Order: sequence, then C-alpha cells, then structure tokens
Amino acid sequence: MTSISDPDVEPDAVDELCEFFREEAERNRPDEETPEVGIVMGSDSDLPTMRGAYEALVDLNFAEVTDYDAPPEARFTFETYVVSAHRTPDLMYAYADTAEARGLDVIIAGAGGKSADLPNMTASIAYPVPVVGVPVQEKSVDSVIGMPTGAPLTAVDAGKSYNAALSAAQVLAREHDDLRDRLVALHDDRREGVADVSRALHELGTPGFEERR
Repeated sequence: MTSISDPDVEPDAVDELCEFFREEAERNRPDEETPEVGIVMGSDSDLPTMRGAYEALVDLNFAEVTDYDAPPEARFTFETYVVSAHRTPDLMYAYADTAEARGLDVIIAGAGGKSADLPNMTASIAYPVPVVGVPVQEKSVDSVIGMPTGAPLTAVDAGKSYNAALSAAQVLAREHDDLRDRLVALHDDRREGVADVSRALHELGTPGFEERR
C-alpha cells in the first residue's frame, strides 16, 4: 500500500490540495493573516459569472490572497478556488470541512447546471460558517436554494455574484465598523451614480445620451 508521502509515488494533485487545506487548518494562523471570505466555484467556466464577487470585494478594498505565507497588507482578504462537488467531492469536503479552522468567516459558492450542488454541500459541511450561494444559470436556482429545514443557505438570484459578495461583507460588517463604513460609502456612491445618469439623460436627451455611452 502506498501513500502520497511515498517518494516513489507521484502524488495526486487533488490529494495534495486536500492535504494542503488540512495542514493550513492545523497551522492556527492569526486572524489578520487568514482570508475572511472564500470564493469557490464548480468549474473555471463559472469564473466570468463569479468574477462579480471578486469585483465587489475589491470595490470594498479587500485583497486576494495567493500566498498564505506572504498575505497582502489589506485588513480584509479573500481566497478563490475551483472545487467541484461532482468531479472532486473529496476536495469539496476538505475545503468546507477546514474552512472555519483556516479562518474563513463566510463562503461564497457558485455552481451551474441543473445539479448545482456545490453551494448546498459546502453549506452543509462548513456549518456553522455561513455560505452565500450563487446559481450561475437560471436553471441552477432550484438546486441551489433547495435546502431542508435546519440546513441554512443564503442565496442570490442567478448570476448575481456581486450581490453575494456584498452579503458576505454585510455579515463581517456587524463586527467591523470600518467595513460597515466601506459598505455605506459604496452604497452611497452607487446611489449618486443613478442621479448622475438621470441628469445626463435629461440634459443630453436620449440620442445624445446614447451616443455618449
């Protein structure tokens, strides 16, 4: 019988990543060195939709962690992984099972197709870490929100990963006044943006406004 520690055996990439998550859970890093938010998706084909979550967090001055031994100096950070519930269930389990020990406070999970199980399973395994589910497609909505009583999952509408990230930040903002202020400032900025567009449409007229766009 062999193991990934056997020098004569090429380690399986999935097993290596699972072990990495477990080792990170055991390192017990200080909170300021661990990401507060985790973003996971079932496939890299989901990235165009899930990029909205990245953009929202960056708008709130979060930074993405790509090296745990050299984390960014930003106060709030996030990590991003592909974790398939169907093709790599062991990887999904390792990620979700170690989430709390690795310092994550909330997870954003997106998946597409009619069997979009990643958000549901992640929420079940990572409990009590809150999970915000993102149906990548309209046909994924029923699968994502179909959780039984006692197994909570917050979900946004199909494709609305930006909103999912705002919801994740709202969870954190209950304990961090600085992040609350950032959320309020972002909201106010978007509110003012509507007024600017409204005034421009009125003053330029419809043809002029369309040309400027």
